[in-house]
Amino acid sequence: MTYFCFLGKLIMKIQFITGNVNKFKEVQKFIPNLKQLDIDLPEIQEIDAKEVIKAKLKEAQKHHKGNLVVEDTSLYLDCLNGLPGPLIKWFEKSIGNEGLYDIAQKYDNYNAIAKTVVGYSDSEGNINFFEGVIEGKIVKPQGNTNFGWDPIFVPNGQEKTFAQMSKEEKNKISMRKFAFEKLRDFLQ
Repeated sequence: MTYFCFLGKLIMKIQFITGNVNKFKEVQKFIPNLKQLDIDLPEIQEIDAKEVIKAKLKEAQKHHKGNLVVEDTSLYLDCLNGLPGPLIKWFEKSIGNEGLYDIAQKYDNYNAIAKTVVGYSDSEGNINFFEGVIEGKIVKPQGNTNFGWDPIFVPNGQEKTFAQMSKEEKNKISMRKFAFEKLRDFLQ
C-alpha cells in the first residue's frame, strides 16, 4: 500500500478520479499530494448529487482499489426550483449559458446556488460526503473559461463572474475549495 505524508501525518494514497486536468490542478492546491486517476465513469442522471457521486464511486471501485475521490459541481437556479443541479451538463449542451441566462431573465429571478459535492471512499468502500456551497446571481455571459457555466455566475459579494476572475481569485472563494477543505480536514 502506498502512503504519503500530509501535514505531518501518514495517510494512504488517495486518487482523484477526473479527466479534467484544470479541475485536478485546482484541487491539488487544497490537497497537494492527491493523485489523478483518469477513468471514464458512467454518470447516472439524478437530481440528488450524492446519488450521482455514490454511483460513480461504486463503479470506480470495480476498476481500482484504494482510497478514491470523485466530485460533482452543479448549478441550482432558484427560478427552476433547483434545476438543473447535477443535470447542468445537459442543460449547457442543449441551451448553453445564454439559454440559462434567458430562463432566469424570463422568470425575473436571478438567484442561484453553486455547489460542489465531494465523495470520498476509503479502501473498505465506506463513503463520506463533503459539500461546498456559494450563493450568487445569474448574469448575461461575461468572460472566457474552461469551466462550463463560469461566465454566468457571480458569487454574492463579488462584481465579476467566475470566468472573469483570475484562478487565484476564484480559488479563494470557490465551492470546490470549500468542499475539498472539508475533505482535507476529515483526512487529518
